[in-house]
Amino acid sequence: MLQRNDDLSKLLVINKLDNVGIDLDSGHKYALRNLRAGENVIKYGQPIGHTTADVAVGEHIHSHNMKTNLSGKLEYSYTPSEVMDEKQKSDRTFMGYIRDNGDVGIRNDIWIVNTVGCVNKIAEKLAALTGAKSFPHPFGCSQLGEDQATTQAILKGMVNHPNAGGVLVLGLGCENNNIDVFKQVLGSWDDRRVKFLNAQDFEDEIAEGVKLIEELKAYANTFTRQPVHISKLKVGLKCGGSDGFSGITANPLVGRFCDKLVSFGGSCALTEVPEMFGAEHLLMNRCTDEPTFEKMVSLINNFKDYYTRYGQVIYENPSPGNKEGGITTLEEKSLGCVQKGGLSPVVDVLDYGDQLQKNGLSVLNGPGNDIVACTNLMAAGVHVILFTTGRGTPLGTAIPTVKIATNHNLAEKKSNWIDFDASPLLAGEDLTQQLMDYVLRVAEGEMTKNEANGYEEISIFKDGVTL
Repeated sequence: MLQRNDDLSKLLVINKLDNVGIDLDSGHKYALRNLRAGENVIKYGQPIGHTTADVAVGEHIHSHNMKTNLSGKLEYSYTPSEVMDEKQKSDRTFMGYIRDNGDVGIRNDIWIVNTVGCVNKIAEKLAALTGAKSFPHPFGCSQLGEDQATTQAILKGMVNHPNAGGVLVLGLGCENNNIDVFKQVLGSWDDRRVKFLNAQDFEDEIAEGVKLIEELKAYANTFTRQPVHISKLKVGLKCGGSDGFSGITANPLVGRFCDKLVSFGGSCALTEVPEMFGAEHLLMNRCTDEPTFEKMVSLINNFKDYYTRYGQVIYENPSPGNKEGGITTLEEKSLGCVQKGGLSPVVDVLDYGDQLQKNGLSVLNGPGNDIVACTNLMAAGVHVILFTTGRGTPLGTAIPTVKIATNHNLAEKKSNWIDFDASPLLAGEDLTQQLMDYVLRVAEGEMTKNEANGYEEISIFKDGVTL
């Protein structure tokens, strides 16, 4: 257990209101003055919990002497705050694929989208034979109500995603989410870009699948990269394996990127609702109008109800890795997490499977679970995900998933996972333009580590009965 840091001059003080400083080697917190038992611990200029014992100046503050302030559902009032709402003219473009319906993609892959988990291995075999990409999942049958609808909404988002030049919808034939049912969910599609295959209908489903994928390839090959204005770029914001540096380096950097992209007319999406608890008021007061604020309140309270419905403690969130990295309470984690959304106005609040509709910053429903959150962002239509991490993770989803390290040790140790090192911010460097340039290179085809490694997965949120 860390004990003391008596050289207060070496501690990073994030906000002038803070009564703790951050050790730049460990990311852990130390008292900047004597604190009484029950006194609020202040970081980022906000309370992140309270002391459970007297704490002397220089003493380590963590789970052994600190506890959350948070409890159950709260009442909220709309109090609009100052936001970063400056529009900038830009002639910046990237080379993307303009689809026949006007959508823009940054990849031109062939995707196999399974209506049901029973065909996962068929999809994998087809992918191996053709170079298409498959994304196994266990759902699409034996689900009821909202679970089934969520599965269908996420799969619909995949079918419609502009990063896919062509899509094979692969079904079995007897599942709840069979192709005829799923077509009703899709509503409309371009039969040059989307093909359907029920495996039970063919003696040799592999041969039929290869044939259809070759047709899709031929269609996808009619597209070439063209200049696209930066305002067409849509970026998802995610963190995972956070540490004490997440709210100091990588997350604020992504927030500045978000503000810059939004100022150019682009779009960002912030998710991980449980990792907003304790900082939700900051997002609520940035909502552009009261109806959006009310949607944000419902988003937070509905997720709290989801926890209590299963008898779970709402605020027992920081993982063992988070705690080892210096994060003690959920509000501390949340105050770092929401910084990925910068200071831009919140223009919309979306549910599972909803598509981004408005330029600017949107908040998307979903848990903090890395694979589920990345899948939700992808299905909402973002082109690329900026994923900050202090502990490291190889995970990626169907779209480029940029790993941004909060500390240099991680960037150096796991260079096979990490795409961008945010640690120079500790020395005062401004990396916003470098990150923007890197993301635009990714948009133009530079592969992220998850793509190069083939680490591309999906997972769909589940909350209901399985037959």
